[in-house]
Amino acid sequence: QEWIDHKLSWNPEEYGGITAIRVPSESLWLPDIVLFENADGRFEGSLMTKVIVKYNGVVTWTPPASYKSSCTMDVTFFPFDRQNCSMKFGSWTYDGSMVDLILVDENVDRKDFFDNGEWEILNAKGMKGNRKDGLYSYPFITYSFVLRRLPLFYTLFLIIPCLGLSFLTVLVFYLPSDEGEKLSLSTSVLVSLTVFLLVIEEIIPSSSKVIPLIGEYLLFIMIFVTLSIIVTVFVINVHHRSSATYHPMAPWVKRLFLQKLPQLLCMKGHVDRYSFSDTEEKETTLKSKLLGKQKYKQAKDGEKIVIAFLEKAADSIRYISRHVKKEHFIRQVVQDWKFVAQVLDRIFLWLFLVVSVTGSVLIFTPALRMWLNSTL
Repeated sequence: QEWIDHKLSWNPEEYGGITAIRVPSESLWLPDIVLFENADGRFEGSLMTKVIVKYNGVVTWTPPASYKSSCTMDVTFFPFDRQNCSMKFGSWTYDGSMVDLILVDENVDRKDFFDNGEWEILNAKGMKGNRKDGLYSYPFITYSFVLRRLPLFYTLFLIIPCLGLSFLTVLVFYLPSDEGEKLSLSTSVLVSLTVFLLVIEEIIPSSSKVIPLIGEYLLFIMIFVTLSIIVTVFVINVHHRSSATYHPMAPWVKRLFLQKLPQLLCMKGHVDRYSFSDTEEKETTLKSKLLGKQKYKQAKDGEKIVIAFLEKAADSIRYISRHVKKEHFIRQVVQDWKFVAQVLDRIFLWLFLVVSVTGSVLIFTPALRMWLNSTL
């Protein structure tokens, strides 16, 4: 700060050529210039240094001071956000007729600024203004700073792990349906996302006006993982279905999941295992019985005994054959339901992959575009 006090001027020739002196600041009048948007309640400088007084009455006072200013944060595009913060300085008690403020240069000198690992100053300018209050005018100077967050740290330790967790959710549908680790993997991903959400809550300022970009993405992935758990439970249920659990396969399910969808998904075709006809078996059994009765009437007594024994053996063989075919039928029904579960896994694998990639691109594209525009 620099001002002119004519009462403090003198002729250097009368005082041995002295052109400037340094006196304690407590012994002189000082302007009460304060930061209006302070955040810690401290309006004045912390150290009362000496004042330089020149022979022409120019008084220079440059006390070191550390200010904490409040700034309204817009965290919509966090961590690719830009912030516009301002610091407004002015006299606390004097109006413009007593103390006037003069802005020497509107561009802020940044040669003494230190680099910050999180923020980069894109623009810093000063502007003079006047606040009217009735007949009085109160001048003030506002320094505006355009800050851009450096996103490398948050990209490496927040965004990339979240993307990895998102694609881990897709891999749930690549695991075999009979593996219990499918649900374990989905639950572990959901817990990890919850931890990330708690970490982000501590990093960014609390605000109910906007939802941060990374928060939107985490909520998207959490809904994504929750749906994957629901779908996984359904697929495992389909995998363990069979005729013994009273889940017969409808004809449209056979046509859709055993014939049409495997071709569209580039999966091996499923063989139709239901070619056995019960009618043919009944007709064959009936013909054999009729022929056996005819031969039985024409045969002699000794031959009748042999024929009766062979008929019993044939009945036993037919019983065993029917039992084996029934077991084979049940086994094939189980295999068909397992194949349906594989088809569902393949469908949801591609569906969730497309949704994950599309959602990630749509969420991060506006923020990346804004950040690149501010870089160029």
